[in-house]
Amino acid sequence: MKYRRQDAKEYARANLRGIWAATLTPFTPDRRVDEDGWQRNLRHWYRDLEIQGLFVNGKQGEFSSMSVAERKRTAETAVDAAGADRGVMVSCSDQSLDTVIDLAKHAQAIGADYVVVHTPLLYFGAHTADTLYEYYRYIAEHVDLGIALWNQPPDCGYLLEPEVCMRIAELPNIVAIKYSVARETYSRLTRMAGDRLIVSTSNEEDWLDNIVELGWQVYLCSTPPFLMQTTVDRRMHQYTQLAFCGDIERARTVHASLAPVRRALSQSRPAGKAAAHQKYWQDLLGQAGGPVRRPLLDLTEAERAATRAALASCGLALAPAPHARAPAMS
Repeated sequence: MKYRRQDAKEYARANLRGIWAATLTPFTPDRRVDEDGWQRNLRHWYRDLEIQGLFVNGKQGEFSSMSVAERKRTAETAVDAAGADRGVMVSCSDQSLDTVIDLAKHAQAIGADYVVVHTPLLYFGAHTADTLYEYYRYIAEHVDLGIALWNQPPDCGYLLEPEVCMRIAELPNIVAIKYSVARETYSRLTRMAGDRLIVSTSNEEDWLDNIVELGWQVYLCSTPPFLMQTTVDRRMHQYTQLAFCGDIERARTVHASLAPVRRALSQSRPAGKAAAHQKYWQDLLGQAGGPVRRPLLDLTEAERAATRAALASCGLALAPAPHARAPAMS
């Protein structure tokens, strides 16, 4: 490990910074993990796009359709690709607490920087403050790595209230939260948290305002860092660095210039097919995307055509990533 359990918060404050992207897992046409494509993507994201860290095996990565062995293998490859200057946060979310602990211990053993665990799906009103505290206390007791909480109410059916977040944050190796909630709620938690908990969310459009108005240090995280950027067009990276340097006016200009790309992504995405749409967008950018696994549905040919048209007209400068496939624009 790069730090001791009791130093996890301090390490995270110093190193959990910049843009961290949530990865998609590429599959081959027969829906095996595309290991070669995964390695190419990792090199492209870390080196060409200069993404600071990756959030591996989350919901975007279709972890629920992957075996534990597959999840461990993709995490190992990500850690190898990160080297000494990039970070890895491994999602250990699962309905089986034994699996959560197994994956967290594995992440620690291979040299990952942090783990992240989604609030569990609970039934019959069991999502009490005591239940949720004990859930994370138990996990924190079994690993030394820094742990990020993760709450997205539509997924688990309840809000992890800011007060409960702060109670959990008293544990020494609880370091951050990916808080996919309304801005009013995550702003309140940010004001409460101080240096006890790093707060972030996945909305790229608000990232600049969150740096400026809330003092946020990390984008944690979703797919825009590699869907809205290419080797020759890294405007998200650019406006982030401008904001961190205090050049807010220029940062806002660059941020605003990405509005057509944001619209193209959102307006061409069919309902219920976020993963398939994003993976096809990856294919068009020269990254390895591939199909989704069941029960998710792939895009129809009409949906693919609409996605191609949206990308072609959004103003994102395209160039094949050196380590990836050439874009398939037809």
